[in-house]
Amino acid sequence: KRCVGVRQMLSWHPTDPAKCFAPRPGIADEADFRQGVALLARHDQLLEFMLYPYQAEEVARLARDFPNQTFIVNHCGSPIDRDREGMGRWRESLKLLGSAPNIQIKISALTAYDPAPTPESLREVALHCIDCFGVERSMFGSDFPVGRLWTSFDAIFDGFKAIVRDFAEAEQSALFHNNARRLYRIDGL
Repeated sequence: KRCVGVRQMLSWHPTDPAKCFAPRPGIADEADFRQGVALLARHDQLLEFMLYPYQAEEVARLARDFPNQTFIVNHCGSPIDRDREGMGRWRESLKLLGSAPNIQIKISALTAYDPAPTPESLREVALHCIDCFGVERSMFGSDFPVGRLWTSFDAIFDGFKAIVRDFAEAEQSALFHNNARRLYRIDGL
């Protein structure tokens, strides 16, 4: 049994304190945090983030400053603000994050940020993630058991299958398991 990485919550909303999961804004720019990132890179550990679009520039700076560190953005980069402006901000944040070759994305918690999810609204979010990061740096995640608050595991899995039904078999394998197997160093899948 071994540890392959850690997760840090950076999610800080500038106007809604109820949506803040981080203790303060700007954590990824703090010197102590960056020293920790250097240690993770030295010990070949992943660094996962729960973040909002507001933290994308911080994480992009980390990726640039620590090119040998693998970062994973959880929950599709958390499209928290669902109005037109908020979704535009989210789309741009993923383009920025996706431009860094050492950042991966986990397509998870699709229904957590969508107050009225439809197959099309979930597909739009998932496909934008894949467009920004490519199949090779994207993976599906169930977010279970937390995801149970919004839906069933079967509904999540079936939704993912529907979203990528027209993808090549190798691309589907990458999204459903091969990328996770590689990143988390899981043998036997």
